[in-house]
Amino acid sequence: MKAVKYSVARLGVALTVLILAAACGASGTAGTGGAPAELRLGFYANLTHASALVGVKEGFFAQALGSQTALKTNVFNAGPDAVTALLSNSIDATYVGPNPAINAFIQSHGQAIRIISGATSGGASLVVNDSIKNAGDLKGRSLASPQLGNTQDVALRWWLKTQGYQTNANGGGDVKILPQDNATTLTAFKSGHIDGAWVPEPWATRLVIEGKGHVLVDERSLWPNGQFVTTVLVVRTDFMTRYPTAVQHLLEAQMKANDFLIQSPAQARQDVNDQIASITSKRLADGVISAAWSNLTFTMDPIASSLKTSADHAYQLGLLKDQNVAGIYDLHILNAVLQVAGRPEVSGA
Repeated sequence: MKAVKYSVARLGVALTVLILAAACGASGTAGTGGAPAELRLGFYANLTHASALVGVKEGFFAQALGSQTALKTNVFNAGPDAVTALLSNSIDATYVGPNPAINAFIQSHGQAIRIISGATSGGASLVVNDSIKNAGDLKGRSLASPQLGNTQDVALRWWLKTQGYQTNANGGGDVKILPQDNATTLTAFKSGHIDGAWVPEPWATRLVIEGKGHVLVDERSLWPNGQFVTTVLVVRTDFMTRYPTAVQHLLEAQMKANDFLIQSPAQARQDVNDQIASITSKRLADGVISAAWSNLTFTMDPIASSLKTSADHAYQLGLLKDQNVAGIYDLHILNAVLQVAGRPEVSGA
């Protein structure tokens, strides 16, 4: 009986998707290419990308895509690399932070990509060494971010600006910012070569536990109700136009993954750790993953208002040519999936 109900539900979503796709100018008409031979999906080996890690580990993506479409995964260190792959047609969809998604949208004049779902809120902090007690201690210090122009890089530079500090893209200014991969940041912090870093989980918690640092700024404290988008799911516009049903299946799988993360946290943490170990050849300590987990919220809601704010910040920092992100969201397929599941729709406003 459950299988029959699921089939009817999926049929309902498919019909809704076809109707909405035909009516939606942003996505064009429903695709005629059938099922794609493969779907190339990007993500990072971070806890903020737990939706992807669990979706792969538990087989949710592969099951939803079916036998006609092979899932191909690509792992990135930070958003700008994922965006480069997306814009060069090397991948079809990727989990990414809001600022790289904005960059891709702006660089392509609003054509190449669409955000189709949220994934994670929270899970980013500025961790510093014990010599730094408050913002006033940061002048002349060196801090790291994952990559120039990525979500945490923009958050760090904007927060420093609100504290009266000047920074620049070349590592100069009142506070020196060193964009580098997260593993290098941990090593540099432990050795004393940098004084802190604004990084996503699990790296923030690793800097605290392994690097003996402390949290100076939990980014949740800077946003209304502690909610801000950390990870979104982005697809190439042309892929969604041609294969809306594959996109539907991708979103169905993510909803299953997010439900699993919320309802089975112990198994989910193990799955995520297994995936991180497979990618990086090193498991996270149980204490790290447990502590970091409490800083994350898994949600399909893209929390659109926080993305618009991030775009404004990046523009004012000179890291973005244009802050106009009108049209970056296409949530009609997601809302069809949510409707069939009896869940509230989400907004791109």
